[in-house]
Amino acid sequence: MCPQVSTIPGDITLGGLFPIHARGPHGLPCGELKKEKGIHRMEAMLYALDQINSDAELLPNITLGARILDTCSRDTYALEQSLTFVQALIQKDTSDIRCSNGEPPLIRKPERVVGVIGASASSVSIMVANILRLFEIPQVSYASTAPELSDNNRYDFFSRVVPPDSYQAQAMLDIVRALGWNYVSTLASEGNYGESGVEAFMQISREAGGVCIAQSVKIPREPTAGEFDKIIRRLMETSNARGVIIFANEDDIKRVLEAAKRANLTGHFLFVGSDSWGAKSSPITELEDVAEGAVTILPKRTSIDGFDQYFVSRSLENNRRNIWFAEFWEDDFRCKLTRPGIKPDPDKKKCTGDERIGRDSTYEQEGKVQFVIDAVYAVAHALHNMHQDLCPGIPGVCSSMDPLEGRSLLDYIRAVHFNGSAGTSVLFNENGDAPGRYDIFQFQMTNHSHPGYHVIGQWTNNLRLNLEEMQWSGGDRSVPDSICSFPCKPGERKKMVKGVPCCWHCELCDGYQYQVDEFNCETCPSDMRPAPNRTTCRPTPIIKLEWNSPWALVPASLAMLGILATSAVVVTFIRFNDTPIVRASGRELSYVLLTGIFLIYLITFLMIAEPGVVVCAFRRLLLGLGMAITYSAMLTKTNRIYRIFEQGKRSVTPPKFISPTSQLAITFILISVQVLGVFVWFAVVPPHTIIDYEEQRPPNPDFARGILKCDMSDLSIICCLSYSIVLMVTCTVYAVKSRGVPETFNEAKPIGFTMYTTCIVWLAFVPIFFGTAQSTEKMFIQTATLTVSMSLSASVSLGMLYLPKVYIIVFHPEQNVQKRKRSFKVTTTPAGTPNP
Repeated sequence: MCPQVSTIPGDITLGGLFPIHARGPHGLPCGELKKEKGIHRMEAMLYALDQINSDAELLPNITLGARILDTCSRDTYALEQSLTFVQALIQKDTSDIRCSNGEPPLIRKPERVVGVIGASASSVSIMVANILRLFEIPQVSYASTAPELSDNNRYDFFSRVVPPDSYQAQAMLDIVRALGWNYVSTLASEGNYGESGVEAFMQISREAGGVCIAQSVKIPREPTAGEFDKIIRRLMETSNARGVIIFANEDDIKRVLEAAKRANLTGHFLFVGSDSWGAKSSPITELEDVAEGAVTILPKRTSIDGFDQYFVSRSLENNRRNIWFAEFWEDDFRCKLTRPGIKPDPDKKKCTGDERIGRDSTYEQEGKVQFVIDAVYAVAHALHNMHQDLCPGIPGVCSSMDPLEGRSLLDYIRAVHFNGSAGTSVLFNENGDAPGRYDIFQFQMTNHSHPGYHVIGQWTNNLRLNLEEMQWSGGDRSVPDSICSFPCKPGERKKMVKGVPCCWHCELCDGYQYQVDEFNCETCPSDMRPAPNRTTCRPTPIIKLEWNSPWALVPASLAMLGILATSAVVVTFIRFNDTPIVRASGRELSYVLLTGIFLIYLITFLMIAEPGVVVCAFRRLLLGLGMAITYSAMLTKTNRIYRIFEQGKRSVTPPKFISPTSQLAITFILISVQVLGVFVWFAVVPPHTIIDYEEQRPPNPDFARGILKCDMSDLSIICCLSYSIVLMVTCTVYAVKSRGVPETFNEAKPIGFTMYTTCIVWLAFVPIFFGTAQSTEKMFIQTATLTVSMSLSASVSLGMLYLPKVYIIVFHPEQNVQKRKRSFKVTTTPAGTPNP
């Protein structure tokens, strides 16, 4: 099939590749006419050539011509067509060819193409670039954005006036991050444009971090029935990834939106579309509700007014150089031209030729027109600069530019820098790429008198996005979420999902842990507890046993009653010091014993008082001293009674050391053992206070407390009382042994009952004291138990030994006389009576 070529003569010829027709159905290379992407862009090249050729300053005395081909939106077809560009560079061997008269043939050499404008699709540009580089023909594209074309080693003769998709991918990533999204899916049409665009986005997101790809879905080149419904179902497998980055052609975009609508997912997906979507209305026609909120990107462009004036003035008469213009005319005005040998279609009206573009048909300038013009001007400026260098002062093409060297022209193309048709700079980097300049659009329907695409930002190496102007499905202005996991609350750490850095589970820092950073919890120091939000530690409150606490009031009340009772006994004994009952009870030891009882009651107040060095010292001293004094005196008494009783069985000689002085000496010797032990303790471990944070540290840290206490452990308290317990047990043994003494030793049995009861009290004390070790109020319970037990034991001793005596002394003084006097009074009365 001979290629259809639109040719414009000139001194220097440029090639042109445009998708005049769409891809044809199976078996046919070309399909329907593409008015905007094909005709508009081709006419933009013709317009640019007219402008350049009429410009006296640019390429003076040199006319640019063109050789324009239709790619039919198919890479293989475009490759076949573009071979015509290199025919002039192929040397043909005609030595064996002769005409009928024997003369060699005169073969017309095709025009040499010095550079090519195009192509449109990246896949077509890639295919064509491979053949053009072999013949060193520079190529400047106006629409191909695949990142692959930035490889200067493979596509060294390729340049473009549009930025590559790597810039576009960076801009789209910046948009995603600005919206606060970190979990998105990607959707790409099969082919260089879609796949390389998505690959660029994924690579940049991996390098930058912070954004994860939930699904990466490819749309087949020839999708089967139900393929798009399947794609929507796959995207819904990760429904949290509402953001969808889409690099796809118009048809695929439209069918994705249709599938989303069929699945009743209108408003669920938040599309971020590439420049293939841009600000086009065709992909979203009748699907506006599904597309609402879609953010799209488009290379910054401006409508060229001069081209509008040029294009609307085109007619069948003045545009015969465009061989496809008649087909465009029929399509645009929905009429039929009369052609020789072709029967007119009765269903279509006949074209009159008087129709006018924009008047009798809708017209809107295609988005890439600006870039087509800039591409033509880029080559023109390069040729101009080359002409000035190689042909200074020579009008027209000089011998130095005939033939024109392709690599040299490439260098001039890469070096151009001029203001383009939109007033922006046109220049190329070392890879032949144009700088990235994009407009950011959002398709909005509500709150606008004119629903459609609205500019919401720009990207020129960095993003400027106006979030206040954005609105989403239903007119909502709050940015929807597209995240895998919601941020953890304060006091929760992130437990990452393996292999997906944007997904995590939130775990509470429990117990006494606080959040160190977003991934770790640590235990607070022992003297601290976590704050309510668990982001830091706070000091643990310090408590002590307060006087108004029930644990203090009950023991203090008992001790106060005991002190009053003991004081009353002492006062009574002092008042009646020389009476028989007081003397018979052993005054000296009684005062010592009462002193011990008083100290036992007194220790209760020291145990409740706020711990300090002095208080702790007196606790150590008096805790065991009162009991040691009491039970030393009792032991001395029971031992004396027992020795007297045993000695009386053997002889009438009294035992030794039963005098009051001896009894006091024995008592003080026994007491001195306790005092000595306490002072050794003072020397080894000086008394001091501690704050115990472990005792009241329940699972709930809100109830944690540090307890201010003296440095007396449970063991040290038991050790302090152990000597008194030994005295108590020994005294009990003697009391048991002395239970059979005559009633004349009237103190033996009360002492015995006292010791029996005291033993019962202290046997009850042990399980209570040690059974509360796990209680959160251990210190309070143990203090109350200890003080109450001591008060009870003191009360038993006071009640059984001294209250009966005080009762007789106070209420029955007649019994508080010596027995001999009482007997004498009884017997002398009859003796005084006269004898019969």
